[in-house]
Amino acid sequence: MAVIIVGVLVVLIMLFWPLNSYIESPGEADNLKTYVHIKNHRDKNKGSYMITSVYLQRARPVTYLWALANPHATIESPSSVTGGQSDQTYDKVQDFYMQSAINESIATAYKAAGEQVTKKYLGIYVLQVQSNSKFKDDIKVGDTITKVNGRHFNTAQGYQKYLGKQKVGTKVTVTYLHNGKQYHSTHSLVKLSTKKTGIGIILTDNVKVHTKIPVKVTPGQLGGPSGGLMFSLQIYDQLTQANLRQGRKIAGTGTINPDGSVGEIGGIDKKVIAAKKAGATVFLAPYVKPTKTLLKYEEQHKTNYQLAKATAKKYAPKMKVVPVKTFNDAVKYLKQ
Repeated sequence: MAVIIVGVLVVLIMLFWPLNSYIESPGEADNLKTYVHIKNHRDKNKGSYMITSVYLQRARPVTYLWALANPHATIESPSSVTGGQSDQTYDKVQDFYMQSAINESIATAYKAAGEQVTKKYLGIYVLQVQSNSKFKDDIKVGDTITKVNGRHFNTAQGYQKYLGKQKVGTKVTVTYLHNGKQYHSTHSLVKLSTKKTGIGIILTDNVKVHTKIPVKVTPGQLGGPSGGLMFSLQIYDQLTQANLRQGRKIAGTGTINPDGSVGEIGGIDKKVIAAKKAGATVFLAPYVKPTKTLLKYEEQHKTNYQLAKATAKKYAPKMKVVPVKTFNDAVKYLKQ
């Protein structure tokens, strides 16, 4: 009886005991037709644009051993994945990155299609509150700062410039939104790692997009900014009915910036594997010029395009990996 109990305990530990590490492996390559809804602009064309993802899970003893034996899985430290944030905070930040990516995708696609689109700046979105911030007991990750001393600026740089002119120790009143409700908090400014004066938060812009032709994008459980390029292509093609896919299964990844440029992302080798499993014949990959300095810090010391191409050559030789610097590069390739 004791042997059976010990055996059961060992099995339970192997299956469920959480380790202080994460496992990244190929996720899915989902058809964006089901994600994008534009009024009076249904996507009736064949083929698909596919958003690729990386599956992230907390390691358990059995999955840790599985990852060691799987060439497509990697074991990552908590600091490299969440930056030291709790899982809940990390998920909240990833959700915001996804919403920001969707907003930029809509703006990029509508501009390219010649359709009306406007942006409204809401304020500063709080990504992280630093340990030395005097506001850390009030302001939380996910809040939006709308005013400082009653002043509203239309860019994050505006707030930074204003605060940078103040002295360390100066008290300021910050107006912010938490779960949709407005609050005020007054505390002293601190010296930042940049030697400038500030509140002590890591921030990004919180922008809302308005379009004349209604559009709704529902990303489901996906998070992060890496779907920007593919969302842009799906929205543009659906809006214009250009049928750039021509029946092809086109996968890809990359952030989309306000100027239409495409930014690099993490885990592109795993996304190539996900695309291959889903039957993609084309993979759009962010391109940056490789330099010695850049490659020193890149994942596996390869740029996104280099790593995607190497992975496809080994595991998906029939898939064409296409380098893109901008949204227009992607459209131009698909037209050809």
